[in-house]
Amino acid sequence: MADKNGKILLELLNAKGNDECADCGLKGPEWASYNLGIFLCTRCAACHRSMGAHISKIKHLKLDQWEDAQVTRMKEVGNNNAKLKYERWVPPSYRRVDKDTPQILVEQWIFAKYAREEFIHPERQSYTSGFMEGYLMKKGRENNQFLPRKFVLSEIENTVKYYVKDKKDPKAIIKISDINVAFSPKKIPFPNALQIDYLKDGSTRHIYVYHDDPQTVVNWYHAIRCCKLHLLQVGYPSEAESELLAHLSQDYVKEGYLSKTGPSPKDVYKKRWCTLEGRKLMYHVDPLDAYPKGEIFLGHTTSGYLVVPGFGPGFREMGFGFILHTPERAYQFSAETEQERSEWIESVENILKTQLMPQDNNLAVSLNKKRNDSIAFFNR
Repeated sequence: MADKNGKILLELLNAKGNDECADCGLKGPEWASYNLGIFLCTRCAACHRSMGAHISKIKHLKLDQWEDAQVTRMKEVGNNNAKLKYERWVPPSYRRVDKDTPQILVEQWIFAKYAREEFIHPERQSYTSGFMEGYLMKKGRENNQFLPRKFVLSEIENTVKYYVKDKKDPKAIIKISDINVAFSPKKIPFPNALQIDYLKDGSTRHIYVYHDDPQTVVNWYHAIRCCKLHLLQVGYPSEAESELLAHLSQDYVKEGYLSKTGPSPKDVYKKRWCTLEGRKLMYHVDPLDAYPKGEIFLGHTTSGYLVVPGFGPGFREMGFGFILHTPERAYQFSAETEQERSEWIESVENILKTQLMPQDNNLAVSLNKKRNDSIAFFNR
């Protein structure tokens, strides 16, 4: 790279907007698309390469040779101008990406922006119509077999239905307003996998689905988010849109195996797959169980919730223990490493310090509780 062009690129890189990745916002981009005229981080640059050079031509800012015309193009466009064009009609419910966003969403965000130009031509956004139907591969409730099932989403009915084969009546009818949808690639042995959670008879029901086409799965994800936003706007007309966006979907804060014992020191430790979602800590026998073995509501520290390292009196010490205190009882967990224990404690603590929303109190009441006085506690 010539010194002259190198200096110009450095100056451009320091300009506001160019100092972060055009697609995910990560600071200090090291790559660029010289035909689109944007600065990119390493992860997003790789996604651009996968689109093909007919859409995006990638170069490293320091390691590659730059021609005068290519530098001129970078000067003419830049990240801010490119966003005005390629992000003009991004739906409010569409999840914009950052450094922590699942890879499939990053890839499809980039493909939607530049390859399909969905935000230049909003008529291409099939996920904003309030209706979607198609086949997804769904895991059986009692086995690990994935079979094709027809899914139908309807905002008007506030439902997602799925059908077994060609039967007229749906196998299940799920309220969209009750759904949380998240990507869980580590658990499901297929790419492009979604986990759909909802409350059924007071317990969380898990549905695991995937599709061979990543765009199809991401479209379902955004169709659910779009419907949820519209339903929330009807239910909470005085709330600002920015406040409602936080309730469209939640990634799992943390997942992994922990050992857990019962309330008595005589109980044995059992390996459980634990999932931290919103204000719930769920534990399962198997990562792909249809229902958790148990669910713990995570309230606020001022209401008697606390997580501390160590073991309760009389409990056998195994691994690296920590105790989750709730108003009803104390839960004894154990991690395999000290680092894992620290991560779990930090994750739970962050939730316990966060103020409750009105829907959190509803969740506390809805979850199955072994003791009736816990429901009374949250309704005080």
